[in-house]
Amino acid sequence: MKSRIVKFGLVTAILISSVAVQSTAFAKTQICHQATDKEIAGLFDRWNQSLKTGDPDKVVANYAPHSVLLPTVSNKPRLTPEEQKDYFEHFLKNKPVGQIDFRDIMIDCNTAIDTGLYTFTYGDGSKVKARYTFTYKWNGKQWLITTHHSSKMPEPD
Repeated sequence: MKSRIVKFGLVTAILISSVAVQSTAFAKTQICHQATDKEIAGLFDRWNQSLKTGDPDKVVANYAPHSVLLPTVSNKPRLTPEEQKDYFEHFLKNKPVGQIDFRDIMIDCNTAIDTGLYTFTYGDGSKVKARYTFTYKWNGKQWLITTHHSSKMPEPD
């Protein structure tokens, strides 16, 4: 009888230890990068400056490797860096420069959302007014775009 109690006690101790190790293995301590509205607003400026270079690789460098671009002047979602580059190769031919008309920024632990209205002015002087949402994720070194949705305004001025 004594050996059964010892065995039961040993099995119980092993199970409890196993659960504790698994809990520790799955527990993830997250350190939140402190961000300000000004810092998040600056991410649009960074993106806009990369547009001005005319280099699609510099624009795509703002996006996380796993990100979604729902572009302003294309019906096709761009899910890979290659597809995003393809979009910007065509979009940059118009020499776009963006200007924020209205924005709202929301910040959480290592994520941020910048949403609002912007206007693109093209090299020929034409303009496109659009709605936008950028979502960002802190990757431990920098903020990268995880989703970017941009759509032309549905109503005329």
